[in-house]
Amino acid sequence: MKFSIISLFPEQVRDALSFSMTARAMERGLIELDLVQIRDFAINDYGQVDDAPYGGGRGMVMMCEPIYNAWRSVVEQYDEVEDDMSSDCVTGNTFSQNVSEDSVHTIFLSPAGKTFDQEMALELSKRSHIAFICGHYEGVDARVIEEIGAEEVSLGDFVLTGGELAAAVMIDAITRLLPGVLPDDEAWQLESFSDGLLEWPQYTRPQVWRDRAVPDVLLSGHQANIEREREVSQLIETIAKRPELLKGQSIDRELWELVAKRLDSDGSGN
Repeated sequence: MKFSIISLFPEQVRDALSFSMTARAMERGLIELDLVQIRDFAINDYGQVDDAPYGGGRGMVMMCEPIYNAWRSVVEQYDEVEDDMSSDCVTGNTFSQNVSEDSVHTIFLSPAGKTFDQEMALELSKRSHIAFICGHYEGVDARVIEEIGAEEVSLGDFVLTGGELAAAVMIDAITRLLPGVLPDDEAWQLESFSDGLLEWPQYTRPQVWRDRAVPDVLLSGHQANIEREREVSQLIETIAKRPELLKGQSIDRELWELVAKRLDSDGSGN
């Protein structure tokens, strides 16, 4: 899978992904990072890529043309787009209207976008090439995002200095869902949010730490009981920390009864 980073600071994304799982995925050729420097497409020899906002206001706004041309350099890598360029001259279609939905999926990182979650990560993992447009300064001229038809995505209701860190987070979440990235291709299905709930609590040695003991059932070797314990713990964890995730969930009566019994006890799970 290919990720193109269209940014004034694309190296920030590369550096963030140069460790652990994503680094191994790059080494094995499972993912590829394409760093596109917007300043290489500046409107003049001074490297200008931004200007003062119309209507006044603070800061500088990134200009349309450098971003658009940087994006074009990404989608032109596809032979299909190259071939269709000639037909554009006849039909009058704009370049961006002609880009196939199956070629490069473009995302603009924006606080106004749809919130990124595990479901979106799974959908995006089915793509072959995703381009991230990372804004900076006071923002990006809205017209270029409209022209490109980029999907606007946000990490949440907060503002970052630029879109680079958000892009790195999304790439990490998407990469771990790709076949061959994790040691067990189904491992991600046991993680938080994969089934709409939080993951159950995890434990390792020692068995007792500062008077806190690992639940006895996890030491029993009885796999069916262990799996049931994890289901109970997963549901309790979700109730305690993210109860809104339970909306729309179908949970069997027996499991609810076990959870209710546990919650009525001292809550230790032992």
